[in-house]
Amino acid sequence: MIRPVAYRMNEQTAVNNYFQENLNLSDVVINAKAQKEFDVFVVKLREVGVTVIVEDDILEMETPDSIFPNNWVSFHENGDVGLYPMFAENRRRERREDILLRLEKEGFVINNLIDYTSAEDEGIFLEGTGSLILDRVNQKAYCALSPRADEDLVIEFCEDFEYDPIIFRANQMIKGQRLPIYHTNVLMALGEDIAVICLDAIDSKSEKKMLIQNFKEDGKEVVKISETQMQQFAGNMLQVKGANNQKYMVMSSAAYYSLIPEQIRSIEKNSTIIHSDLKTIETCGGGSARCMMAEVFLSKG
Repeated sequence: MIRPVAYRMNEQTAVNNYFQENLNLSDVVINAKAQKEFDVFVVKLREVGVTVIVEDDILEMETPDSIFPNNWVSFHENGDVGLYPMFAENRRRERREDILLRLEKEGFVINNLIDYTSAEDEGIFLEGTGSLILDRVNQKAYCALSPRADEDLVIEFCEDFEYDPIIFRANQMIKGQRLPIYHTNVLMALGEDIAVICLDAIDSKSEKKMLIQNFKEDGKEVVKISETQMQQFAGNMLQVKGANNQKYMVMSSAAYYSLIPEQIRSIEKNSTIIHSDLKTIETCGGGSARCMMAEVFLSKG
C-alpha cells in the first residue's frame, strides 16, 4: 500500500472515471484527510493479522493517484511480476523499481518481470487488477472492456500468465448515456466462494448468463448489487487473509452501509467483514478499498 503525500483529484483520470467528484477543498486539506483515512485503514488490517507493507509516495513525482498501486503492478505465486500500461500520463510515474527492491528486501522472490508498458506508445492500456479481476484458483481473468482495458492486451496477458479470458462489457448511466465503466474492480469482486457483481451494469443478456455460468461452475455464490450500491463502491472489495488464515472481506464503510442484511449474510458465510471510512479517497480518486491494496502472492525465499 502506498501512503499518499499529495493526494488530490486527478484531472487526467476524471475524463473517463465517472466516480470522481470535486470536493471543493484545498489540495492540502484533501491530502491530510486522505492520509488520516489511509492510516486508520492500515491499522484495521494489521489488527486482524493482515501483513501490510507500506511505502510512502514521493512528493517530487507528482503522482496524485499513487494510493492505488494495484493498477500498475501485479504479483504472482511463480515469482512473475506484471507491469501495466496506464491511461493517464501522470500515473505512469507511479511505477517504481524501489518498491520491487523493498519486496525483495522483505524476503519475497521475484523471478521475472513481464512488462506491457510499451503499449502506452500506441495508446493501448490495461490497468492491472483494476482492469483484471483474477480468479487465481481457477485461472480465470475477468475483464470489462473500456478505454483502460484493451481486448488484445487482455488476451496477451492471459497467454503469458496462463489464465482463461472472461471478457465482457459493462456500462453506467452518465447524463443519459450508457458509457463504459472505467475499471472492472468497481463493479465486481471475487472471493474463494463468492462473486459480488453489479449485473445491472452488463447490458448483454448473453454476457450476464456467461458470467453467472462461470461463477456457478467454480462454486461461487453470486451476490448481486445494484447500480446505486456500485456507486457506493460495493463492488470494490478484496478478500484477504489475516491471522490463522482467517478470511476477511475488505471494503469501505460507504460500501458496507449500502449493503442489505441478506447481502451481508452471504458475505459473512465465509469471511469476516472489515470496513473503514474512505470518503475523501473515494470522492476525489474514484477508487476505494480494493484499489488501495496490491496483493503480494510472491513466495518467500
